[in-house]
Amino acid sequence: MLHPFNPTVLVLAAGYGRRFAQSGGTTHKLDALLGDVAVLDRVLRSVVASGLPYHVVRPLSALSPEMDGMGHSIARGVAATADADGWLILPGDLPLVRPQSLMAVAHSLTNHAVVVPQCGDQQGHPVGFDRTCLEALLQLQGDTGASAIVRGHRQAGTAHSLQLDDPGIAIDIDTCEDLARVQALLASGYFAQEASDGKR
Repeated sequence: MLHPFNPTVLVLAAGYGRRFAQSGGTTHKLDALLGDVAVLDRVLRSVVASGLPYHVVRPLSALSPEMDGMGHSIARGVAATADADGWLILPGDLPLVRPQSLMAVAHSLTNHAVVVPQCGDQQGHPVGFDRTCLEALLQLQGDTGASAIVRGHRQAGTAHSLQLDDPGIAIDIDTCEDLARVQALLASGYFAQEASDGKR
């Protein structure tokens, strides 16, 4: 029996959300409520529903905020799951991303070193990396993320742009205005219908 390919979803939840605080937020953006569910908890619901293994990257130290930048967070998450089949990098502030989108990126990663999901002309998350990217991911630092790794694989022809019918892959929450916009989308019922349609 073949071993199933199950890349690990790295949920990045270590950032300080300064833009959200500057816009008037009174909690961390990942703790802000959408209905009666926190932003991060909505993301984790989708991750759990995907059936993929996952690891949440939490803040390292309030005394060393530079260690919680996106680059460092990715590197820490990869180091903690170094035996994974691959990694799906998912910021913790995308509460509308669908489980089916995570599964689609994971499936596409069986044929490509890097998978970048898109909805229309908007690039989104999670970005997938196979095990050939291990060393490069471990070397990430600061807050620049993995864009240079993606760029290198695009140039090498080993990155794949995966079109998904899921605007939630690109709707993040950085400000109170973003939170209100997502709340309105949820109240409209549009994303509940999208999630239901996504089972087809």
